[in-house]
Amino acid sequence: MHEPSAAPPVLPARRRWAALAVLAAAVLLLAIDGTVLSLAVPALTVSLAPSAEQVLWIGDVYSLTLAGLLVLMGSLADRFGRRRVLLIGAGAFGAASLVAAAATSAPALIGARLLLGVAGATLMPSTLSLIRNIFTDAVERTRAIAVWSTAFGAGSAIGPLVGGFLLEHFWWGSVFLINVPVMVLVLVSGRLLLPESRDPRPGRFDVLSAGLSMAAIVPLVYAIKHVAGSGPDLTTAACVLTGLLAGALFVRRQRRLERPMLDVALFRSAAFSGAVAANVIAIVALAGLLFFFSQYLQFARGYSPLRAGLAELPATLASIVVVAVIAPAVRRLGRGRAIALGLALAAIGLAAVATAAHGPFVWLGLALVLIGLGIGLAMTLTGDAVVSAAPPSRAGAVSAITETANELGVVLGIAGLGSLLALVYRHRVPVPPGLPAADTARIRDSLGSALQVLTPEAAAGARAAFVTGMQVTSLVAAALTVAAAVVAWALIPSPRTPRP
Repeated sequence: MHEPSAAPPVLPARRRWAALAVLAAAVLLLAIDGTVLSLAVPALTVSLAPSAEQVLWIGDVYSLTLAGLLVLMGSLADRFGRRRVLLIGAGAFGAASLVAAAATSAPALIGARLLLGVAGATLMPSTLSLIRNIFTDAVERTRAIAVWSTAFGAGSAIGPLVGGFLLEHFWWGSVFLINVPVMVLVLVSGRLLLPESRDPRPGRFDVLSAGLSMAAIVPLVYAIKHVAGSGPDLTTAACVLTGLLAGALFVRRQRRLERPMLDVALFRSAAFSGAVAANVIAIVALAGLLFFFSQYLQFARGYSPLRAGLAELPATLASIVVVAVIAPAVRRLGRGRAIALGLALAAIGLAAVATAAHGPFVWLGLALVLIGLGIGLAMTLTGDAVVSAAPPSRAGAVSAITETANELGVVLGIAGLGSLLALVYRHRVPVPPGLPAADTARIRDSLGSALQVLTPEAAAGARAAFVTGMQVTSLVAAALTVAAAVVAWALIPSPRTPRP
């Protein structure tokens, strides 16, 4: 049981929403940073000449570090102050971005990306836990989390747009320099607008729990990424076993502590567990879509990076509409049914992507609207359900559950659905006879590599194989989203809120 704490002070409405703008800017930038690098890989490969393994680490070390430290940083924010941890993280993120932009070797860039992951882990749970304490009214908090979720989704969607624009005009390091002015803005405005909040009775800091939380998450995330890149092997098995063992020890320790780092008793609530599960599956579908849809637009339809980013805007714009429709949706349906409705809309949109892949883009645009609206509605309400489940004094640690679920969802979406797409592509792609073994391997590796080897006539078959893989992957993502809708409908309560 947690001791009761004093209620957070109620801020004036104008300051509450101004503070939310600061927090939304921070999470928007973090989401952009998570997607913008993929477009820069060809340019930095030419400049830094990394090995194939170093290229993987440049992409993976950020999410590995971020996922592994979220629970720890959420607990530290509860202990030392959420605003303080957020501002320290913002300063560190800006400094690490400068180091990344100036990197002259692959190891230096890997080190900078690791520092970015550490700083990002301080920012993510702090933003959501501050919202929990700033917005004490339940209706306002739901709207605020809708804005936060929109910023997160918009950042993921416009990352390719921003990256495409920068790479068409500047060198690869520019994708990191955009972080600096935003973090300076967060530092200055955060000091003026954000209130400080912390757990009034945090207890003794538990070093062993912190170590076990990282030992549970990092090997599992690495195993998922390793399977996607190299297939299952002994390394995969060792990582999974290590992560599961550390996770079991972590849960056992939390149950025995009077003041646990993470209150695992929350998972006894079907509503809480259902919200986390639905959120993970929704993120899996969204991350997988963004991963293969950007490639589809550029490689299969021949769009430039900038045009591809613009083509993904319907999903972003639809997710913004969620802020306006979420209150009436909850009032008429209740939270659980509203989440199920959002996931059902997203499933229809994902199925429509599969059927419209060969048609005019207008149909794909309409499918993206359904996906953006549905995922935005579901993510907002599942995040609200998780954050509302704990007292304000433990908001940082509970917010870390949401962020860890988000990060695991991204990894599962890219690794799982990306591997499925690659499997279908390799099975379907036609390889012209008489090619050298190296060229054959490049054709089977990916569509991007195949287009550098094949003649324009032969490339049509490779594009068709990729589109088939995208269609299969979209349908699987749609089925997963339907399953998440069933979970939400069955487990998350749906009391209807009275009209204000």
